Amino acid sequence: MELQIFAEQVLYSDVLDAKVLRPTAKLTDLCPGPSIKVTVPTRPANLQFAARRTAPLMPKPQALADSAKRAIAHHIMANHELQALEVMAMILLAFPEADTDFRFGMAEIMFDEQRHTRMHVQRAAELGLQFGDLPVNSYIWTKAQEYNSVLQYVAGLPLVFEGANLDHTVELEDVFKGHNDKRSAAIMRAIHKDEIGHVQFGMEWLRKLKDPQLSDFEAWRQALHWPIRPKNAKGDAFQREARLAAGMDADFVDQLIAWQDDVQP
Repeated sequence: MELQIFAEQVLYSDVLDAKVLRPTAKLTDLCPGPSIKVTVPTRPANLQFAARRTAPLMPKPQALADSAKRAIAHHIMANHELQALEVMAMILLAFPEADTDFRFGMAEIMFDEQRHTRMHVQRAAELGLQFGDLPVNSYIWTKAQEYNSVLQYVAGLPLVFEGANLDHTVELEDVFKGHNDKRSAAIMRAIHKDEIGHVQFGMEWLRKLKDPQLSDFEAWRQALHWPIRPKNAKGDAFQREARLAAGMDADFVDQLIAWQDDVQP
């Protein structure tokens, strides 16, 4: 299967099972096709992006003692994973000229995003909530519309959204454990391990694509679109060792820890 066809399957399918179905055929990249910018992914009727501020917010940690609230948390995270998958497919179509190694690397990460989506969907159902029963937001997808280059993509999704998830996955794993939900905790642990590889992918390509005269951190900072800033790439339970394992050097991690500036440049 061509990478272009795989990306189109993810973006244009109106059936969730088709979106999250990993190809069985070997992927090729012989015909990347023309550049296509997809502004809205095709989704099932019950998963259309809702109006701003109509989708539920992530429940507070103490509220997750209630299994119904944990179901909502998994519903929200399933949508996050699905958006990430769709954004990656969008990038494959938007930048057919990108390095083939980058494109194949993206596909491998997309397989993880498909699996993450399925895990959250299944767990929400086990807790009594079907995916699509609640409104879903478009925040990750909307921010990705600003990516005008592969460099801006790797600075944004892998190094901000997935970077922050290095912390959020551990935070939620601990909360789920505290509420004796071992199944939900195990899902977060598995996703945390995958996110290390995803962030590593972002760091590797940041270094390949950036201006060599800029430090990693400065190149990353300059590639972000306001209001996304370095502070958005971290949670409360900062995972220093996970970031080092993902290929960030100590200076990069130290600057990330220290970053507090909320002022628009």
